[in-house]
Amino acid sequence: MTVATEAPRILLDNVSVSYETPRGRLPVVDRVSLAVDKAEFVVLVGPSGSGKSTILRAIAGLNAVESGSITVDGKTVDGPPEHIGFMFQKDTLLPWQTVRENIEVGLALAGVSPSQWKQRIADLLALLRLSEFRDAYPAQLSGGMRHRVSLGRMLAYQPAVMLMDEPFGALDFQTKAVMGRELLRIWEAERRSILFVTHDIEEAVALADRVLVFSPRPARIVAEHQIDLPRPRNLRALRGSPDFSAYTRAIWEALGDTD
Repeated sequence: MTVATEAPRILLDNVSVSYETPRGRLPVVDRVSLAVDKAEFVVLVGPSGSGKSTILRAIAGLNAVESGSITVDGKTVDGPPEHIGFMFQKDTLLPWQTVRENIEVGLALAGVSPSQWKQRIADLLALLRLSEFRDAYPAQLSGGMRHRVSLGRMLAYQPAVMLMDEPFGALDFQTKAVMGRELLRIWEAERRSILFVTHDIEEAVALADRVLVFSPRPARIVAEHQIDLPRPRNLRALRGSPDFSAYTRAIWEALGDTD
């Protein structure tokens, strides 16, 4: 008897993407196939400009594929799919709105009835540890807190898939470690599927179930590492672990092979 397996939440099958430039066609992604399961945390690493962000944008329906196919929950992506959240490196908070009001944007986009907003906002503020800052404006917040608000707005939208393009890349190490720990805490509570782009190898190993290593442009997957470290994880604590060091070294070596 064959046991049916659950289909991946995200599936890329032999996807290629290119851009037209004044000098002609520029291949950016070259026949990439990958899958992300439900509640799985997958991290993409690779050289700058290798096409990792292009892959996220293609999954979000913001870039058309040249060949191959992308499906989310079994549906072919031919425009922005429902229930996909996208978080960029630079927060996109509305400066004239408070923390609460910025998070409410996600509820409005999700079509949540205003009668349900009060409790949902209260729950998210508590989850993000922002309750006492609900009426603060973005200019009054630290960088880490602004990123938490951006994350709250995405969670308010209740996406099944969270696409995160170097969301903590501009933060200092200490704030990045705190944000990584917060993201893992929220992910463990919410169990969304996450596809996360970073240049920080230690961050990748601390967060991921799997790390996919990409070549220079045009992007191809050159290595895959299953990260078998116990959860919950703390980057600062992990740095002294021999297993953690072995994973980071292996990924660095795979990146070296892409030169």
